[in-house]
Amino acid sequence: MPRTEVIALFGPTGVGKTDVAIELARRLRELGERPVAVSADALQVYQGLETLTGAARADERAQLEHRLLSFLPVDASFSAGQYAELAHAEIDGLLAGGARPILVGGTGLYLRAALAELSLRPPPPEGARERWLTELERRGAPALHAVLRERAPWAAEEIDPGDRQRIVRALELSDAGELEPRDSDSELWTTEMRRSTLLVGLVLERQQLYERIDARVDAMVAAGVEEEVRRANAAGASSTARKALGFEELLTGDVEAMKRRTRNYARRQLTWMRKLGAVHTIDATGREPADVAGEILALWR
Repeated sequence: MPRTEVIALFGPTGVGKTDVAIELARRLRELGERPVAVSADALQVYQGLETLTGAARADERAQLEHRLLSFLPVDASFSAGQYAELAHAEIDGLLAGGARPILVGGTGLYLRAALAELSLRPPPPEGARERWLTELERRGAPALHAVLRERAPWAAEEIDPGDRQRIVRALELSDAGELEPRDSDSELWTTEMRRSTLLVGLVLERQQLYERIDARVDAMVAAGVEEEVRRANAAGASSTARKALGFEELLTGDVEAMKRRTRNYARRQLTWMRKLGAVHTIDATGREPADVAGEILALWR
């Protein structure tokens, strides 16, 4: 069986995707490959939010080149459709140039957008997001969830009443007439890919994952993430950029709320992973990144 063109690493925040990708790249170079990472993260695209979003640091980029990181000003809006165009171009260009793309990310929709040809929904009508965000602040997420339940009970059933981002997006789509039921055979979960791909999902024992998330947030705070968020806010951070985990919480100094939100997000990432077609799940609990990378390499070879 021929080796796949693309290696894709998915997993919850804090699972150690970057460390594994760096070790995998080292082993690929030993085989004469030229690995390049392509980010599949919705928020790591922004300049000035690198600490908050956990983007690869300068020393990590020195070990493995990363594409689609920190290229947008913080006041810009961005969509999965825009990302898909850029990711397809990066992957195709790398392959044409003889490089080996390693797609790395934790945003499920962006991962699928990079790997497949999705029928992505259009952006919301002008002003819709701002109106619903204002309503969100005035009435709270549970009240807007009740509005969604009246409009589209099937959609509300799939969204947690406290999930502010998904509630607002669903109401935006409702305004645009684009909120339609999607069955379990949705293109999001098929095995169809633009390029032949080894898709790997990394997991950790749940309590260890939560402990790593909490420690990661503490490290962000020690590294000055609160000041980073204040600077981004003062620079007019877009509604898209403000979706970064912890952005709103850190503006009010609520570090514990950021930890809770991040743990909740990690649970949703794991739910998404379980739905991915053709994913090879690897448990990284108690293992070094080099060991996990070796298992991935064996799958690829």
